[in-house]
Amino acid sequence: MIMGNTLRDKLVAGSPTVGTHFLFADPDIPEIIGDTGLFDYGEFVAEYSTFDVKLLYHLARAAQCGDLPLMIKLDQEAQGFWAQVALGAGFKAILFTDVRTPEDVDECHRVMAPDTPNTGGMMGVKLRRPALSSYDTRGYLADLESIVFTIMIEKDVTLERLDEVLERAQERGVSMTQWGPADFSFSRGQPGLQGSPEIWPFERQVIEKSLEHGIHPRIEIRGVEEAKRYIDLGVRHFCIGWDRFIYRSALMELGEGMRNLTESL
Repeated sequence: MIMGNTLRDKLVAGSPTVGTHFLFADPDIPEIIGDTGLFDYGEFVAEYSTFDVKLLYHLARAAQCGDLPLMIKLDQEAQGFWAQVALGAGFKAILFTDVRTPEDVDECHRVMAPDTPNTGGMMGVKLRRPALSSYDTRGYLADLESIVFTIMIEKDVTLERLDEVLERAQERGVSMTQWGPADFSFSRGQPGLQGSPEIWPFERQVIEKSLEHGIHPRIEIRGVEEAKRYIDLGVRHFCIGWDRFIYRSALMELGEGMRNLTESL
């Protein structure tokens, strides 16, 4: 049975969305996220993790138990192959990295859009998880058309052509942009720019230009208190927290508490 895309439904309805990242290659993680009932989707940050085809299937199955749509963030190299594998596994959103030019947007669109006369995509009918229960090509097409197409804006050269890139993104059906301060700083040869107020004008430019082109800007944050500044700028879509850092922070709190308690015994 093809699962609906509640993340797409929320974007169409104009509702705000909140996701959370996970890097652990363990299907228990998306199941736990879904069981909370508090997140609109989980983002598997595959660019920084380890995975194979079978794992993507298991992650999507586990997430489906809690009606949790999954997004996958892919490394630029071979992202076309892995985007199609993820869609075949049942992921509902793709976050493409390292977009530099309008032509990069075209390529991202090409690998994930259905191969029909009006789209120019390459995705044909594949008997993977969305089509396990039947060979219903109409349902399969509807599923592909519901996929949330998201791109990273994270390179200095991208900001130099930002209007061109976003105009093409609008034409190709990009739903969200994601600002990437770390890669942006790195690409300028100024790695220390990230986390400083000097980066805020660039960040604001991406947010304002995305809104101007009718694309939802999404922002990654570490804590709830960071959201207010972005809400004031018109942002309504957030991805908060990374499982690896949440786990480490909890361990530090438990370990330090117990060390303080037992050090005088």
